[in-house]
Amino acid sequence: MGRNQGKSLSSPHHIQRETEMDSQVSDGEKDRIRQIASLLYEASRPIRILKTIAWSAEVKEEFFANKAQELPKVTYTPIDPTITLEAVREARRSIVPISPIDLWLERQANSLELAARMLSPSVVGDNAFFEYSRQLYGEPTTPLRYCPITPLELSQSICDTIDQLAHIEMDIATPEYHTAEEVAGDIERAVQKHFGEDAPKVELVDKLSANALATASTIKIRREACFTDRDASQLLNHEAYIHVTTSLNGKAQTDLPILAAGHPGTTRTQEGLAVYAEIVSGSMELDRLRRLADRVFAIQMAVEGADFLEVYRYFLERVGNPDQAFENARRVFRGGDIKGGAPFTKDVVYLFGLLGVSSAIRTFFAAGRSDCLALLFCGKLDFMDIPALCELYEIGLCQAPRHLPPWVRDPRYLLSLLTYSIFMNKIEMEPLVAVANKLLESAPVVKLFRD
Repeated sequence: MGRNQGKSLSSPHHIQRETEMDSQVSDGEKDRIRQIASLLYEASRPIRILKTIAWSAEVKEEFFANKAQELPKVTYTPIDPTITLEAVREARRSIVPISPIDLWLERQANSLELAARMLSPSVVGDNAFFEYSRQLYGEPTTPLRYCPITPLELSQSICDTIDQLAHIEMDIATPEYHTAEEVAGDIERAVQKHFGEDAPKVELVDKLSANALATASTIKIRREACFTDRDASQLLNHEAYIHVTTSLNGKAQTDLPILAAGHPGTTRTQEGLAVYAEIVSGSMELDRLRRLADRVFAIQMAVEGADFLEVYRYFLERVGNPDQAFENARRVFRGGDIKGGAPFTKDVVYLFGLLGVSSAIRTFFAAGRSDCLALLFCGKLDFMDIPALCELYEIGLCQAPRHLPPWVRDPRYLLSLLTYSIFMNKIEMEPLVAVANKLLESAPVVKLFRD
């Protein structure tokens, strides 16, 4: 593939440095980049978005004690944005946003500043929260940059396709359910094998806003959660093989510590990669795709004025489980206005991120750039950062990723999938579909597996 043709991705150190460019960059220039990256990392440290806008367990308890008939009463502890804003201001004094590297640094600065302002005392929990959220994550009706489709249209397309498949009669076995303790044991064995001495701890916790949450050091699983086999596989591929992987690789970037910091500027690609991993690992299922689409519909309901109760009832009708309906609605309203009109829009990035990551990986493949695929995992980043990271690697400041997901380390299935995808996209399918429909017109429907 290009200059790396014939090189396997089985080793994370397959990327070859070009020493000529390294020698052309002065030590002073490298020190400038290191200093800015360190300042931006310091700016990121106070920003803990999901922690700041989390709801206490008492909110849910009170909601159901009131028979799910009253709006939740939520309080937040905002952050003081001063440390972040001052560090960003200091970093910007040395950024000249012209080169790919400086443009990358400027994007990090912009994202951190907006995030800090979003979590400030006068904003979090207020209508102004939505204004920052939409700038950072987008909103359902805003088209993807360079592409006219919106998250709302993408979600509707997914649901329309799923509905077209609803009439198909297939004997799908009822999934077996597993306890959180069983799943935690399986996950722990898998991460120990994959990450070795860097493996995160796997902990069961009583209180957690989601069924699972991962950092570089810990994967937390809610003790009362229940998982199907696909849920467990999604958790491993989404949380461990993506979020833990990019966290560990980011922490190893001593010259560029900002790559260890997840922030809104990296969320689209990080979540898109995680959903892509579910698909390429065979963990994805239609219910999961519909849930991702439903989150976008719910955000748009809130944008248009629906309050928490209306969105809760929407999810209750969709999932039939009061506890899960509450958690789904909570994702929409955390940090925003319970009465509607100002939601938290982070959940639009999952499908949008999937679209962007899929396109980027296909482009890497078509261009013969296996190096770019590996660099995608060198830390917390957006796929638009790749040109800058290629330059940073060439001058010796960015390190090759130590850990890679299984489907990248052994890319045989990925390559065959991309080949098939590109091949099918070049074929005019309508005439072939018409022939197939003609063949089926007189064919009776048969029941292969009789009771």
